[in-house]
Amino acid sequence: MKRLVMMSLFIVLTFMMFGCVSASKHRQDVTDDTGEKVTVGTVQREIKVGMSSAEVIEVLGSPNMVSTDSERREVWVWDKISTTNVYSTSSGGVSALILGGAGVGSGIAGGGVGGSYNSNTGASSTSQRTLTIIVKFDKESKVRDFAYRQTSF
Repeated sequence: MKRLVMMSLFIVLTFMMFGCVSASKHRQDVTDDTGEKVTVGTVQREIKVGMSSAEVIEVLGSPNMVSTDSERREVWVWDKISTTNVYSTSSGGVSALILGGAGVGSGIAGGGVGGSYNSNTGASSTSQRTLTIIVKFDKESKVRDFAYRQTSF
């Protein structure tokens, strides 16, 4: 009987461990931010008047929109939106499982009685950030001016 309880405990712990590993892996996959992010700091550090359009693309990537002004000079716009959803849960409860066995004649009788109580609570939060970058070029395709605007709500 002791061996049966030990094996049951081992199986339960094994499933719990794999559940935690898969949840950890999922969390890592969802929050993977190994790619380049365009930030205000990137614009402030890297973009300079006189840069070529190729250099701007190396820093910021391709623009979302390209237009021309009244003098036929190019204006590039990047619009970046980031949404973050956070959800937190907690649970508490009592769970009991009573396993028993007793020898009756030549056979073994065993039984289990269980009970549980669970209470779950949670909270969620969503926030959004936007970053708009405008780069204006001169007739030689060099940066003549740039501006940016960041919002958070």
